[in-house]
Amino acid sequence: MALKQSTRVIESVLAHGVLILAVGFALYPVLWVVALAFSGVSDPAPRVLPVPVEPTLDHLVEVVGSTQTVGGETRWLFGRQLANSLIVSLATAAVGVLIAIPTAYALARFDFVGKRGGVKLLLATQMFPAVASAIPLYILLDRLSLLNSLTGLVLCYATTAVPFAIFQLRGAFETIPVDLEEAAMVDGATRFQAFVRVVLPAARPAIAVTALFAFMSAYNEFILAATLLGKEEMYTLPVVLQRFIGEYDAQWEAFAAGALVVSLPVMALFYVAQRHLVAGLTAGSVKG
Repeated sequence: MALKQSTRVIESVLAHGVLILAVGFALYPVLWVVALAFSGVSDPAPRVLPVPVEPTLDHLVEVVGSTQTVGGETRWLFGRQLANSLIVSLATAAVGVLIAIPTAYALARFDFVGKRGGVKLLLATQMFPAVASAIPLYILLDRLSLLNSLTGLVLCYATTAVPFAIFQLRGAFETIPVDLEEAAMVDGATRFQAFVRVVLPAARPAIAVTALFAFMSAYNEFILAATLLGKEEMYTLPVVLQRFIGEYDAQWEAFAAGALVVSLPVMALFYVAQRHLVAGLTAGSVKG
């Protein structure tokens, strides 16, 4: 018994040691970003421990406090750009999920002409990178007078968010037993009522995770935002960060400070949705 207990203790210590090393390996680059963002010295010398040199908040204030003067009026530019990113990302997630829910449910529950062909067509849309569609989208938005607008950017992001959300939610709906809906309809509910009161609550984790991925893809996207937005007050945060890296110089301290600020909304969203992450990611992995 003593030998088995000591073996278990050794295995536990080794397992925890490996996990600590893995976490340290993953967090080491992040610690360097933090150290660079709060260092008062430009181009600090390489060192093993990423500790800020001459700590300061000047870079953070420079990024967050950026302003713009329009018609003699000073406006908080970074706040407008942060709002642009949040509005575009939330709208993309909402549009993607609202369109995908009924579509995915129909693909999971009903047989109709063109079902297989439609699924293959949706899959084909996921094979093309966003940069390949930048020029056609630019021309379309120009004809529709939607360039330099958040509405046009949301429409572009929705073209990729909707197919992904459909595939994710289709698998989740297929894992929900049909017997639950039939039992509700036997009790007098219509199919729509069974869908709203039975299926949607059961698929809530998958819907939350799908919306989270749609939000993140829009929040982090750079190529289309840099192509379709030409006014500084309309920029999203990835475009703002790119402006710190010029052709002949780079403001790495401001870039690091901006990267920390940009990551805060995503971290907060992950914290709020953490209960649904595991259940939602595995919801569509059984069928589909």
